[in-house]
Amino acid sequence: MLETQKGWCFFMDSSSWFSLKLSLQVASIATALILLFGVSLAYLLAMKNFRGKEIADMLFTLPLVLPPTVTGYYLIVLFGRRGLIGRPLFEATGWSFMFTWQAAVLASFVVALPLMIKTARAAIESVDKNLIRASYTLGHSEFSTAMKVIFPLAGKGVIAGTVLSFARAMGEFGATLMLAGNIPGKTDTMPLAIYSLAGSGEWSEAHAMVMLLTAISGLFLYIANRCGKRLI
Repeated sequence: MLETQKGWCFFMDSSSWFSLKLSLQVASIATALILLFGVSLAYLLAMKNFRGKEIADMLFTLPLVLPPTVTGYYLIVLFGRRGLIGRPLFEATGWSFMFTWQAAVLASFVVALPLMIKTARAAIESVDKNLIRASYTLGHSEFSTAMKVIFPLAGKGVIAGTVLSFARAMGEFGATLMLAGNIPGKTDTMPLAIYSLAGSGEWSEAHAMVMLLTAISGLFLYIANRCGKRLI
């Protein structure tokens, strides 16, 4: 009984609510960016032929197979205070990605982007080419064809990619730890908070956060499945 009350009190703890809200914020922003850039890149890779196409696909997909810490290292090389992009940014504005919640967004975006690209590309490539040619024959532009034919037919794949990307962003740990750090009340997303709790032996609190994160992920998967059925 005492343990149950302790777990319930933990849910109301301000630090746990901060980690939850930060994780949702980071995952939502990262997923919005992934939806914008991921679908565009997937369309480019699926519908266009250009030199170095498969090399580009390999580079975009690399974070999917690399250890997250390696991805985090590359992000530090690029966006750290002395990085290729981070240094001129810091010199011009005095601001750096390092150890900020924006760094967590960047890490989640980079790690989850391949899931959207792979899923959406497969969905776009599965659209019947005869329907696309028919749309062009009727005088529709490429943009109009994409909006009225390709994306509606590939919609379930895009939804699947969005859900997978959101779930991956919610659970991102390694790259986030390296780029954003694990600063309580600032950059400690739920995975990082769980890591800290487990490391300090606070197993009941860690278990509560694990169950909460699992429930949230399951809820979003259920909502996505319901939305996907409406497209049939």
